[in-house]
Formats: sequence, structure tokens, C-alpha cells
Amino acid sequence: MPTNDPRPNKAERRDEARVKAIQMREQQKTREKRNRMVAIGGLVAAVVVLVVVVALILGQTKGTTAGAAYTGDAVKLAGVAKPSTVGDNGAIPIGATGKAGEKPATGDVVVSVYLDYMCPYCHQFETANDPELATLRAAGGVVVEYHPISILDRLSSGTEYSTRASNAAAVVADQAPDKFSAFNSALFANQPAENSQGLSDAEIAKLAVTAGVPQTVVDQFTAKAPGKSWRTFAPYVSALTAQASVDLGASYGTPTIRINGTTFKGDLYSAGPLTQAIIAAKG
Repeated sequence: MPTNDPRPNKAERRDEARVKAIQMREQQKTREKRNRMVAIGGLVAAVVVLVVVVALILGQTKGTTAGAAYTGDAVKLAGVAKPSTVGDNGAIPIGATGKAGEKPATGDVVVSVYLDYMCPYCHQFETANDPELATLRAAGGVVVEYHPISILDRLSSGTEYSTRASNAAAVVADQAPDKFSAFNSALFANQPAENSQGLSDAEIAKLAVTAGVPQTVVDQFTAKAPGKSWRTFAPYVSALTAQASVDLGASYGTPTIRINGTTFKGDLYSAGPLTQAIIAAKG
């Protein structure tokens, strides 16, 4: 059937094509504008997220101080400043009086504890055994010596927590020896998680004061070695850490416990087994 609609002529087809081209260009411009807005919005969102992350990091690191650890040439215990109460092997001994510095007498059983204040297994060991060790010490004939080392600085997000805590413990051993045991226990009772930034200097100080350490001693926790960037006993902590490899072998871990120089192989995380071994060593 014939149609009544006339076919467009050449000029009309050209005009229609021109209009269609204009419409397509406008649509393309609209798409490009929308894409630019989306890209700008994404960039702004990314910047906001970055700012928030940086703020969180800065907030978390507030009160913590890197640069506490010793960074000089390798040192040995014989060549560094040590707490006045340490024994010949650099460890901090505690006997019946409960004060740091009580060195073993002939015939005493010596229990050596190699620890890192960020080590969760050391926390488990202390929780299970610290009360029993205190009882054994008080009864006489047993000296517990502590080797606070810093193998886990790498797991404190750059704040060198192991060194900071061990340095603080060394200061207490040196200047408030009757408070060392309480402070040692407080550090483990409030132990931070591995891969966190650890306790801040202010938090360590608060624990020490609560444990009875005088404020004048606590104020020395962040003191620097004369003319150096590291803290007073950081070289001692570094030397003690190196000495642990000599004492125990390069593949040692924390906690490691020795009884009269022999590594205890029993259960470290339950009360009883270590106590029985110490009693047996007493004879």
C-alpha cells in the first residue's frame, strides 16, 4: 500500500545528520564532565582517607619515642655502663630479700630467666611461675637472675618498646632495687601486643609509680647517655641481648630458663614443673 509520507530530500537528510552530530557531541561532553567529577570525587575521598590514616598514626605514636635503642658498634658487657646491682654475667639477681643485687652464695640454686618484655610467652611464663619463684626465693637458697633483652624491638612498629622497657627496668634495678620485682611484674601484667607500638613512655612511667618506684627514678627512664642519642642503659640492653646468643646459642627464644646453667626443658607455662625442678636442684 502506498504511503502518504514523502521521503526526505538530500538537504533535509543533511540537516538531520548535522542535528544528530550536535546531539552526540553534547552527550559526549556530558559524559566527559560526569567522568571528571567522579574522578575528582574519588581523588578527594582518597586524600581524606590518607589524612585520617596519618592522623591515626600520629595519634598512636604520641608519647612514644624512637631512638631509644643503642645504634653504635657492637659492644660487650665488660665495656658498657651497667646497673650497679648486676652480677658478673650482667644479669639482675634477686634473692631472699626481694631486692635486686642479692648475688648467689655458695650452694644457692641459680635460676636464670631470659625475657623480652614484649614476648607473649614470657607473659605466660611469668603468670604461671612468678608467685612460686617468689616463694622459693623467700625460703632461701634460691636466687633468680633476670636477663632483660630486646630481640622484639622489630615487633613494636618502630617505637623500640623492648629496649625502652628493658632500659626502664635497668634504671629501677640501679636506683630503686627494692622495687625491681614489682615493676617487672607490672610490665608483664600490662604487656602490649606484639606488632603494636607498645606502651608509651608515659604509660611505662605510670606503671612504675604504681609499683612504688620513686618519681625521681622514673624521671630517669628517658634520660640519654652522655653525649649520645640513645638511653642510658641502651648499650647494656644491647650487650645483654648479644650475650644471650653466646649463653644459649643463636637460635634461642624467649623465655629461656636455666637452672644452674642447664636449660630447663619442661613445661614453662603451668605452675609446678619448674618449681619441682628447682626443689630437686636444691637437694
